Amino acid sequence: MEFRHTSVLLDEAVESLRVSPDGIYVDGTLGGGGHSFEIAKRLSKGGRLIGIDQDAAAVEAAAKRLGEFGDRVTIIRDNYARMGQRLREIGILKVDGILLDLGVSSYQLDDALRGFTYRDEDAPLDMRMDQRQALTAREVVNTYEPADLTRILREYGEEKYAAGIARRIAAQRKLKPIETTGELTQIIKDAIPMRARAEGRHPARRAFQAIRIEVNGELRVLENSLKEMISMLNPGGRICIITFHSLEDRIVKDAFRTAEHPCICPPDFPVCVCGRKSQGKVITRKPCLPSEEEMERNPRAKSAKMRVFEKKKEEA
Repeated sequence: MEFRHTSVLLDEAVESLRVSPDGIYVDGTLGGGGHSFEIAKRLSKGGRLIGIDQDAAAVEAAAKRLGEFGDRVTIIRDNYARMGQRLREIGILKVDGILLDLGVSSYQLDDALRGFTYRDEDAPLDMRMDQRQALTAREVVNTYEPADLTRILREYGEEKYAAGIARRIAAQRKLKPIETTGELTQIIKDAIPMRARAEGRHPARRAFQAIRIEVNGELRVLENSLKEMISMLNPGGRICIITFHSLEDRIVKDAFRTAEHPCICPPDFPVCVCGRKSQGKVITRKPCLPSEEEMERNPRAKSAKMRVFEKKKEEA
């Protein structure tokens, strides 16, 4: 199956990076290379782009798409959580811009064998973005305690019927292990009241999203990586992050706000004594959203939000 992914907020993201022809940029979620292609187009022979992705299919597709740029582009298969380490290995300590597009690719969602889909196809429960890792959706569904499943479904999927779904999963796996996406989808449907199933989007959507986030540690990786990524920026450099989940957006918003206003002194102190200095400024006071035209063209863009932070420029 060919790797396909429509880059969300493509023009807005690349323009927000303010690409300098001789700069160094990192696309930490390379995907099919859509954003990276537009960045690389703006680079001179003195510029450099490093693309990082943990999905082997994405790395292969992006390598083909970006091949025309030669040694201006370096592709690394890894999780962006190890961005700093991997860049240091190739002699890069600071960069001029970082981009993260945290959306799941169309390829991952549409390829039934990856186990992300809750549609009609039936495939082994997997949901790993990096298929070298051990934890799969099958293990989450069959071994997590019902209380943990409830928490995951409620927090990561904002699933109203989380407790009922968790109970149904626990009961079913006592009879036999839950092996496939089709089995899990049916269990979820059976746990949701008929009236709710008839309303809105697919009844398994939220639960599958929650399990995918748990399998890949998506929120934990994001939260643990933001501080280091901001520290890697050159003065005036920017980090641009596109999220698709309310918890992702909140993590980014809070991290950017803390980087701008890190002081922890009580409000009634006349001067700051904690010694924490601002690292820069938030460029997007409100998140940048897709246009109506883009959402019509690509329905998966509807939940996208983009936030941008700029590293403090050196003082004269």
